[in-house]
Parts: sequence; structure tokens; C-alpha cells
Amino acid sequence: MYYCVPAEKRLVGAAQAARLVFIRTPELPVPLDKDQVHHIAMLARLKLTDEEYAESVEKLSKIVDFIDQLSQAQTDGVVPMAHPLDAAQRLRPDAISEIDERDTYQENAPAVSGGLYLVPKVIE
Repeated sequence: MYYCVPAEKRLVGAAQAARLVFIRTPELPVPLDKDQVHHIAMLARLKLTDEEYAESVEKLSKIVDFIDQLSQAQTDGVVPMAHPLDAAQRLRPDAISEIDERDTYQENAPAVSGGLYLVPKVIE
């Protein structure tokens, strides 16, 4: 199963961060609790009421349980695919359709060098 564990319990030194990580650990049979959801809400800059925290704990725990169910599916020998349908993308031929008129367009520019527009320095 996947459980939400504070990163500082797994990382040391400069790698410590105020974040939560999902790790696969069958030894920790504890779903998300209110403190972990509070921490997630703080990181997401969400302001939740007590009722919303209780609802969020339940919903996020269901999501984590669903991830666990998905991870138990046997995918040995399944080839990853980019699209669920065996469709090919229609591509147009890579051909030049317009002529290069860069010099004509840059005739009205106040300053040009090597085909690039020169602009005044804004940040010193």
C-alpha cells in the first residue's frame, strides 16, 4: 500500500523539506490522518474548515487506497501505449509554404543586427 509519510522522517540534512511523500511501505498500515491533510492543505495554500478537513481525510484516503488497488494489477508483459486507440497522427508534409521576407519586415525596425531586433537594455 501507499502511505503518506512526512519527508523529514525519511530525509536528513539539507534534503529535509516541509513536504509529504507517498512511499510504498506495507509495514505502515495507517491511512492519512488530519495532520497530514492539514500539511497538504498548507502546501497547496488551501484554507479548509474542520468539516472540510474531515471530508478531505476521507476522500484522500480513498484516493490512496485506489492507487494501492491499481498497483496490485498484474501488468507483466503489457506494452505501454501512448493512446488507447491504435490511431496514427495525421501529419502534414514538412515543406516550406512561404518565402523568407525577414529583411523586408526589418526595414522599418529602428535597430537590427544579424537578422535580430535590437532593443534598449531594460535591466541593469
